[in-house]
Amino acid sequence: MEAVLKVLPHALDLLSNQHKESVKQTHAQMQGHRCVHSEREENLTGQSIPLDTPVSRRARSSPYPLISVDEAQKLVLEHSTALNAVLIPVSQFLASGYVLAEDVKSIEPVPGYRASMVDGYAVYVEDGPGVYPVESIALAETQEANMTLSRGKIARVATGGMVPDGANAVIMIEDTKLVKASADGKQELEIEILVSASKGDNIREIGSDCGIGQVVGVKGQRIGASEVALLASVGIRHVRVYRKPLVGVLSSGNEVLDHMPTDRLKPGQIRDTNRLSLLAAIRNAGFETMDLGIVSDKVQDIEECLDEALSKVDVIVTTGGVSMGEADLMKPILEQKLNATIHFGRVLMKPGKPATFATIPCGKKSKLIFALPGNPVSATVTFYLFVLPALRKMAGWSNPDNVVISVELENDINLDTRPEFHRVHVRASTNGLVAKSTGSQLSSRMLSMKEANGLLKLPIKSPEQSRLQKGTKVQCMLIGQLDPQ
Repeated sequence: MEAVLKVLPHALDLLSNQHKESVKQTHAQMQGHRCVHSEREENLTGQSIPLDTPVSRRARSSPYPLISVDEAQKLVLEHSTALNAVLIPVSQFLASGYVLAEDVKSIEPVPGYRASMVDGYAVYVEDGPGVYPVESIALAETQEANMTLSRGKIARVATGGMVPDGANAVIMIEDTKLVKASADGKQELEIEILVSASKGDNIREIGSDCGIGQVVGVKGQRIGASEVALLASVGIRHVRVYRKPLVGVLSSGNEVLDHMPTDRLKPGQIRDTNRLSLLAAIRNAGFETMDLGIVSDKVQDIEECLDEALSKVDVIVTTGGVSMGEADLMKPILEQKLNATIHFGRVLMKPGKPATFATIPCGKKSKLIFALPGNPVSATVTFYLFVLPALRKMAGWSNPDNVVISVELENDINLDTRPEFHRVHVRASTNGLVAKSTGSQLSSRMLSMKEANGLLKLPIKSPEQSRLQKGTKVQCMLIGQLDPQ
């Protein structure tokens, strides 16, 4: 009992994580005992060990603090800024994700002439119903000059055709009757107007849709197909937009092979899927890409590849080499060879814990590097969480965050000790949006991404809750299009 009483204060200090100096002193007095209780905390230097460190002396725990997903996302956006503005033509290519860098005002009225809204006859409303001779024809085509309609006569007009001067209404063809045609039956000579009209009926006046100087686009607005049509309609032929980032994608690893020229894998080899999936995801999001290929696990090769890429692209995305293995060289190379600042090197999440974000000074600005885990699912999930919002902000998006919706679980789901981003297929049902798990969620299992259009944001497992039941409402981040019911 005396032995227990002697060490009880020390045990209490350890349990409470207080009085750290007292703990160290006690351990120093205990011959042959090495203190490891607070080793993890003491090793959180945020700096990688020297590249020439022998493998026997490599770190046994990561020096990078473990931060939350929210903290990591905030850091990414803090270091992502809109790129320079460029002047580009108004064309179909403008609708591929560009964002306006300034307000845009119309320089032409729409319509630019008095246009008929229907197929029918231009009239003077004062003349009223009755039989009238057809004086002229106005089709939807170019006319050198507009004509003036005589009182007591009417003019045949097509939808979009120019309404003659003097006419103050258009009667729909359905409200008329043919009275007399030419001898060959090709021309209308007299038409009976069957209804009365009010001034302005079925006429689009000049500038009634959009006047000169009216704002048709605002800074920060994303341009889609409808916006392109609007800009063209008011005479805008060029607009100033934010340049979209060019993204280089690099795979690393001695075991990683290009899938196309590789007929058969040897033991220990794998096909490169990360580069393909990330290049496709970036392109699908509307951004330009550069394929940086595959680099071996050699310090010089990785350094040279990254250094060359920095002169060509705005953002670099790598996969592999960010965990705790002896060939995981990406973080120390970034810090020690490229003078990078690593803003985070571990994130409390599943999958994707070793995800890394760094900036490298390049002239007056810094360029972004995302060093993602090598496991295929981890790389894809962390791309959507961290890389895609950064690209959007660089392209001028005012709100670059991912869309998060509420869904109902279609099956029970077990919780993990880390916040998990569980892959699901979301679809519409009569009761709202439902989400079905894609099965086993191993970070190496690409089948879990098959048909996945959402990532459930699952809470940490607790003694009170170890699983979510079918029918539970959960927040879900969309990464693809929703299927109809």
